[in-house]
Formats: sequence, structure tokens, C-alpha cells
Amino acid sequence: MATWFLLIIYLAFISLGIPDSLLGAAWPVMHPEIGASFESAGLLAMIVSAGTIVSSLFSGSVIEKYGTGKVTLFSCILTAGALLGFSFSPSLLWLMLLAIPLGLGGGAVDAGLNNYVATHYKAHHMSWLHCFWGVGATMGPMIMSYFIANHNSWRQGYFQVAMIQFSLVILLLVTLPLWKRVASLNQSKVSEAQSESSLMDIPQSKASWKATPLHIRGVKPTLVAFLFYCGVEATVGLWGASYLVGSKNVSAETAASWISLYYGGITVGRLITGFITLKLNNRVLILLGQLTALAGGLTLLLPLPDVFTLIGFILIGLGLAPIYPGLLHETPERFGKENSAKLMGYQMAVAYTGTTLLPPLFGLIASYSSISLFPAAALLFILFMLFSSEKVNRTLKQKA
Repeated sequence: MATWFLLIIYLAFISLGIPDSLLGAAWPVMHPEIGASFESAGLLAMIVSAGTIVSSLFSGSVIEKYGTGKVTLFSCILTAGALLGFSFSPSLLWLMLLAIPLGLGGGAVDAGLNNYVATHYKAHHMSWLHCFWGVGATMGPMIMSYFIANHNSWRQGYFQVAMIQFSLVILLLVTLPLWKRVASLNQSKVSEAQSESSLMDIPQSKASWKATPLHIRGVKPTLVAFLFYCGVEATVGLWGASYLVGSKNVSAETAASWISLYYGGITVGRLITGFITLKLNNRVLILLGQLTALAGGLTLLLPLPDVFTLIGFILIGLGLAPIYPGLLHETPERFGKENSAKLMGYQMAVAYTGTTLLPPLFGLIASYSSISLFPAAALLFILFMLFSSEKVNRTLKQKA
């Protein structure tokens, strides 16, 4: 039963990943057809992310009231309906309206499942969980590239992805009773563990709860690291194809395929990271990932042949792979299990803030200057993320 439960969580993360990469892959051919300006993709991404921020902030109370299974099911219904609406949208205004349920559908389930896995499973499960997000994010541009190349239709791409989402809705609906049974089983195990360790845990727990989680040393730079991690991940995903088309003269379908390889790098990297966590701790993997992403950003920035541009995208994807799941899984370890749920919601909200603000900010800058600034922006975000993450490590060493 527990194995099936974990597989359902993985499949739910596929449904989260598929929509995240579609807009950037489709936008080079999408915005002329609907009469939208180039930088409007940033506005749509901002609306989606704003929805996820709101839903993630309220995720704890919503999941507590209705349960993770029902929230996951409802989230998938929202995203499937929104994606279906995207395929028929005649204008930017309709896309803006549909971006609201698309964003709301992702936030609560993302925070809830991340906290559950961080609290109850080992680090390799967190890496594999986000590997399945990468599977969805990789599928998105591949599907879109196929329909642009063979049917000259981004609408068909959105329609087919909506059908995949509705298939996941059916699976979640059929397996809904399983969530309650596994939740009851896990709750009984947690209660036993708490009663066995209560004498040791109570003093530390009381001391931790006296402080607001945001005032715990190391929390604020951690939030900054989340901000710039999601900022660079979303910026590369949203504007990478436009950079390839506008600056490197790559065709729209080829650009979509290359961006799918970027997401493929994240996916494969997280699959491999899941095994590496059995030998190396999260902090080492996070640093190695940041240095790899930095190398990818430098590769994009340097005046090298076009094949190195593809290599740069893949390196950034591989580098980003262990960072997000590693930072999430470290939350209970760094700041205490009693603070984990609340901090997980904060981290999701700040992460989506990075997704909301940084890609549109770059789009605005590019519209007034040039899309060729894309590599410099990606590299700058990676550096900010690296500095913030290392500041957390130094703070934790001082505390120890």
C-alpha cells in the first residue's frame, strides 16, 4: 500500500511539471497568432505564479481540512481545465483569466506533498519526486515541438496535454480511498515514534516554538536561495526558446526541442541524484549542482559555436537538478521538524515569488534592449543563488 501511495505522489508531480514548460516552448509561434506582445509571456507567468503563491500560503489549513488526496485531485482538475481552455483561447485576455486556475491548481499540492516527503521519506525519495516533475516538464516541450513541427499548431499541443491531465484526474479519483488508509497508517506510526521519544524531544520542541520560524538563524538566506533558484529555473524555461530563435536564429521547433533537453537534464540529474544521496549528503550535492549550473551559464555567455549553446542549457539543467529537492529535504534537519510544515509553506511562497517576478523582469528588460542579454541574466541569478546558499551553510556552522 505504501509503495502504491508513493507512486501516486510521483504521478501527481508529473501533472505539476507538464504545464510549467509549455508556455516558453510555444510562445515564439503563439504570441503573433493571438496578437500579444513579446513580453506578455512574463505577464502570464506572473499570474500563474501569483496563484501558486496564494494557494501555497493557505496549503497547510486546506490540506488539514480536506486531506492531501482530495486537494491533489482538485488541483489536477483545475490545471486540466485551464490547459483545455488555453487550447481554445482567442486572445491574451482569455489566457490571463485561465492562468489564475492554472496557478491555484499547483500551489497547495506542491507544498503539501513536499512537506510529507521531506518529513517521512529519505533524501533519495525527494530527488526522485522532483525527477517526476522533470518528467512532466520534459514532456511538455516535446509534445509542443511535435505539434508545431507536424501540425503547425500550438493549440493541439495544449489540447493533448490537457487530455493527459484529465487521465491523471481519473487515476487520482479511482485511488482516492488509498490516500485515507495510508494517511491513517502513517499517523499511527508517527504517534508511536513521538511517544517513544517524547522525553528527549519536548524541551527542544518548546524552545523552537517560542521563536517565529522566520527569526531562526539561516532561514532568511535560505528563502533568498529559493527565490533565485526558481527565478533561474523559470527564466531559462520561459525565455530560452525565444533566445534561441531571436539571438541564435534557431527554428521554433528546434528551440522547443532544445528546451526539452534542458528539462531533460533536470530530470535525469534528479534520477541520478537519488542514488548519489546514498553516498553524499545534501549539502555537498547542492554545492556541486550550483557549480555545474554556473559552468552552464558561462558556456551560454561565451561566444562559442551553437552546439555549445545546447551543452550550456543541458549543464544548467543538470546543475539545477539536486538543488531544489536538496534544499527542501534539508528543511526539517536544519530548522526542526516542528517548524518544517510552516517553513515549507514559506519556502514555496518565496520560490513562486521568484518564478513570478524574475522572468517577467527579464522579459521587460529584453523588450527594451535585446534577448541576447539572456545568458548574462541566467548567470547573475545563479550567482545570487550560490552566495545565498553558502551563507546558510556558514550560519549553520557558526550555530554548531
